[in-house]
Amino acid sequence: MGARAIASGTISFGLVAIPIKLYTAASSEQVRFNMLHEKCNGRLKMQFYCPVDDEIVERKSTVKGYEYSKGQYVRFEDSELKALEAARSNSVEITEFVPLSAVDMVQVEKSYYLGPDKGGDKPYRLLSQCMVAQEVVAVGRWAARGKEQLVLIRPYGKDGLLLHQLYYSNEVRAFDDIDTGAVFDFSDIERELALKLIEQLTSKTFDSSQYHDSYEERVHAAVEEKVAGQEITVAPEAPKAKIIDLFEALKKSLSEAQSRTANDDTVPLKPVKKAKAKSAEDTKRVKKKKAASRG
Repeated sequence: MGARAIASGTISFGLVAIPIKLYTAASSEQVRFNMLHEKCNGRLKMQFYCPVDDEIVERKSTVKGYEYSKGQYVRFEDSELKALEAARSNSVEITEFVPLSAVDMVQVEKSYYLGPDKGGDKPYRLLSQCMVAQEVVAVGRWAARGKEQLVLIRPYGKDGLLLHQLYYSNEVRAFDDIDTGAVFDFSDIERELALKLIEQLTSKTFDSSQYHDSYEERVHAAVEEKVAGQEITVAPEAPKAKIIDLFEALKKSLSEAQSRTANDDTVPLKPVKKAKAKSAEDTKRVKKKKAASRG
């Protein structure tokens, strides 16, 4: 059974218009729980409560308000908000083409697959192939659901297109506000061990299917036990080794990585060069320097 489109629209750049269909690219599969009444197991409903009048308020008796100052609101009727919305054209207007490297992917909010609608097959594939040839992606505006969204369209799969809905720049927090800790000078051996550990754990391709939500699996297993009337048993977590020294942590991590990939087709690691032994003359100089400092 083919995927079902959630919306249709048009991509336009210059005088070119491409009819497209929008498909959900990904959706969360995280387990969710409902709140129940402990007394009778009935599912609880959310309600609006007014602490001023100490009463439950029906939805039909609510209005929307924008807090422009602490505790002060301006009220909006639904008709007023409707008038402020952008035209519901579901049209994506491409405003510019940029290299993908010029876009900070932290701005990506949601992703959608794009497919050609009736009559759009040829320009759809032409746009995809030309962006691949030019190594660029498209930036544009998407007027949908009454709001104007910032979007990015890029080639995907075989002659396909993918749409990313982006956060606006003022919605992204500055990384400069993040405390990245102290600055360190790493020894050559620490840097070499870290590089070899990365090399040992590097794969040529990314296969996301090998990763799964173990929490979700445990919850589903617990649900089955509950349904079957069994007692839930949880295996105790093994204590983790406490390694504080960076050098020892790198050595241990590299050793574990090598053990896990011993049977894989990996490039043999080059032996770590040992520090050059000190000569007898160097040793004498060190002893004399220490004796002089004590004197």
